[in-house]
Amino acid sequence: MSGLSDKVKGTVNKVKGEAKDQAGNAQNDPSLQAEGKADKVKGSIQKGIGKLKD
Repeated sequence: MSGLSDKVKGTVNKVKGEAKDQAGNAQNDPSLQAEGKADKVKGSIQKGIGKLKD
């Protein structure tokens, strides 16, 4: 069950990161874009950890 939890958290972080990335792009805010990209990477790593736990 913990693998599923990591997968869900990873997906949430990827979605949140994509939203921040797009908002930063629309507002011409490189710092918000960078934060969004970091969240997307974090989400990908969490999903990978979840897959390994399964």
